Amino acid sequence: MTNHRETPIEISKEEFKKIGYQLIDSIADFMDTIKQKPVTTGESPKELQKIIGTSSIPENGTSAEELLAKTSGLLFNHSLFNGHPKFFGYITSSPAPIGALADLLAAAVNPNVGANILSPVATEIEKQTVKWLAEFIGVSPNYGGILVSGGNMANFTAFLAARTAKAPKNIKEDGISNATEKLTIYCSKTTHTWIEKAAVLFGFGSKSIRWIQTDAANKMGNEALELAIKNDLENGCKPIMVIGTAGDVSTGVVDNLKAIASICKRYDLWFHIDGAYGAPAAVIPELKMMFEGIEEADSIALDPHKWLYSPLEAGCTLVKNPNHLIETYSSHPVYYNFSNNEAQTQNYYEYGFQNSRGFRALKVWLTLQQVGRNGYIKMIGEDIQLSKLLFSLAEKHPELEAVTQNLSIATLRYVPLNNKQTSENNETILNSLNEALLNELQKGGEVFLSNAVVVGKYCLRACIVNFRTSKKDIEEVIEIIVREGRKMHKYLQEKQDAR
Repeated sequence: MTNHRETPIEISKEEFKKIGYQLIDSIADFMDTIKQKPVTTGESPKELQKIIGTSSIPENGTSAEELLAKTSGLLFNHSLFNGHPKFFGYITSSPAPIGALADLLAAAVNPNVGANILSPVATEIEKQTVKWLAEFIGVSPNYGGILVSGGNMANFTAFLAARTAKAPKNIKEDGISNATEKLTIYCSKTTHTWIEKAAVLFGFGSKSIRWIQTDAANKMGNEALELAIKNDLENGCKPIMVIGTAGDVSTGVVDNLKAIASICKRYDLWFHIDGAYGAPAAVIPELKMMFEGIEEADSIALDPHKWLYSPLEAGCTLVKNPNHLIETYSSHPVYYNFSNNEAQTQNYYEYGFQNSRGFRALKVWLTLQQVGRNGYIKMIGEDIQLSKLLFSLAEKHPELEAVTQNLSIATLRYVPLNNKQTSENNETILNSLNEALLNELQKGGEVFLSNAVVVGKYCLRACIVNFRTSKKDIEEVIEIIVREGRKMHKYLQEKQDAR
């Protein structure tokens, strides 16, 4: 009887080396030539379905070498590349090459970082990663936390910890519907949509959110915040948390975190900061005052796959008192045998939603070591300067209106020459023009921007979290926007004249 089991999934050592080297060579060529490719091919779902086929699951297998060669070509020729130097859409960074290698290594070892016994060294690496991220943004290394998939999950994880800490203690058994007081949450009108999801999914209801008006600088109005809290207390509600934003997704504004922290202390509320995008900029010495108060937060969400250049997925929840996570998520069914008498043992299934967890921390841990604090200060600082350059060039161009610039996000819009009107109807026309222009730019493949609506103006939005972007790219993007803006303006005028 043989000791070796033959299976169709196994790959021999020699074959693995051969196809692995081929794949690494292909990836290295891809990274080296990415700037020469279009940002996206703009193909429709129907076109892509035609390319990959719509057949049923195969009855018999195909060689790994053939599959990887074919799939490499599929991805390299039919993807949107957020690693392209002219990708400025949404907030997804150009991924660190060491992160790609880290994901390969993590998948090969395949630790389940839900329990220490299943992932002894991986658990320690994640613990150290969480500590380093806390130090990086300027809060105490005693914050605990967990790596999650991204901003939504990082904020959700903290949201429920806040509920455990500040809501009536009987909620775990009796549920929110039996609460004698209405639980209320406070955030600015610019807060990311995750808060609406959380309020609905976790039983609060969307009416529990108090949307606080922003001030002239687009920061949460703290006088309005305190007034809303007082009104709710007078009307029998129970305020439990305030959400401050460190880099809002539309314009990059950072709320007055120190003032919000003071209000939260005054009314014994949980202070959460959504820093998914902007928190890493706290590492810049010149921006220390902008982030003053971050160290007072009860919880912070940040995404290494945004401004720390990690490949997707990598989000993180930091909590000042990590026991609040354990009180929220820990469960001990009889079929778990993850106890350990050592005081230092940490089981991540007790810190968040997942029991089975991949090794997300490895790519973040390795990149933090490869780059170091000073390397990040340089890269993040350069991203900010490139954003300021884009804003400055837009200000100087007669066919562009520079609208806002904060952190590494600039907003602008195309305004045709001789457009002197200021009527409401003209604003509607400009909004339609810029929306059509954005759609064309996103399909065209030369540059990828997203949008923001700022004081009623539909803007082109560029978020630069990209270590490949250069000054030349910024200058070329201005030229592309103006050239395509003229074309779109002409097309829409001719379309209107033909009616």
